[in-house]
Amino acid sequence: MSNAYLYRMPSGIPGDVSRKLDSTIDTQLFNSSLPFASYGIPAKLASGKVVPFAGGETTADLFGFLVRPFPTQSAQEPIGTATPPTTGPANILRRGWMTVKCNAGTPAQGGTVYVRIATPSGAKVIGGIEAVSDTTNTVALTGVKFTNAGDASGNVEIEYNI
Repeated sequence: MSNAYLYRMPSGIPGDVSRKLDSTIDTQLFNSSLPFASYGIPAKLASGKVVPFAGGETTADLFGFLVRPFPTQSAQEPIGTATPPTTGPANILRRGWMTVKCNAGTPAQGGTVYVRIATPSGAKVIGGIEAVSDTTNTVALTGVKFTNAGDASGNVEIEYNI
């Protein structure tokens, strides 16, 4: 069974708002020609719709983070592997806490959150969250911090606009 935890539950599920009561979530529309690869990644506004970072962005482009909707239970999409839809409403975290997937580096409480904006390589994808700077290939996100060290799978909580 794919949802059994033998040793430790994950730190969270990417895209899941971890402190719902104290968070602000805005509803926007997806741009079907620029789909999101996963939940919990940065979003920007383009022509009145939300799109993922695609390369070359600055910290000023950050509009929020794509939220995993609730409920999303399906035998076809186990927890943490769901693919966001390409049309319809998109929930965007504008202020609060959520779990994201850290693709590089070791997060630390209060640590700077970087997003990859160039040179994808392996797990390092454009728009992916990282805990280390890669010179011109990543940009530090203003107002975003790690709140803990996360788990062995790279799931870690961030705070945004707090």
